[in-house]
Amino acid sequence: MSAEVRELSPNDVDALRDFFAAVPKEDHAFFKEDIDDPALADRWIHDARSIRRLAVDEDGRLVGWAALLPGVGRTGHVAELLLVVAGANRRQGLGRMLARRMLVEALQHEYRKLSVLLAADNDGPIAMFRGLGFEPEALLRDQLCDPNGDLHDVLVLSHAVDETWSTMLTGGLDEAAW
Repeated sequence: MSAEVRELSPNDVDALRDFFAAVPKEDHAFFKEDIDDPALADRWIHDARSIRRLAVDEDGRLVGWAALLPGVGRTGHVAELLLVVAGANRRQGLGRMLARRMLVEALQHEYRKLSVLLAADNDGPIAMFRGLGFEPEALLRDQLCDPNGDLHDVLVLSHAVDETWSTMLTGGLDEAAW
């Protein structure tokens, strides 16, 4: 799938609200903020600390969103990657494209490590991130509770950004990520 990846703008507030209103409730567990809060999109527009990108299709529809949430102090070299692809646009390469773009963004912003948290039974995204060089780092047992009260594990995958992607940038191979 082809999509333009770009920064958030004030014109995106309504599209962001609509996009996140369609995110399944079980996916809300990975957000650090309440994505149902109507004021959240406005806060994101003005947040200079985090890096957020949108994927917009050829018709101007928001089809994907990604963010790098940086650590502070002694973890300032690490960022957490969050990525959401609209349900109808999954399994078309958009998630991989956004993840690659965020790896390049991480290197450009001098993060040395990225981490992503995934439900441990979510095989597709795990395979995608593993294919991009993310490695398992931790298993958080019973970290998620679904609406039925069942507990599920979370897998933490990490990527040593500076080791892998600096070579790609030097060789000009990062163009595939854009």
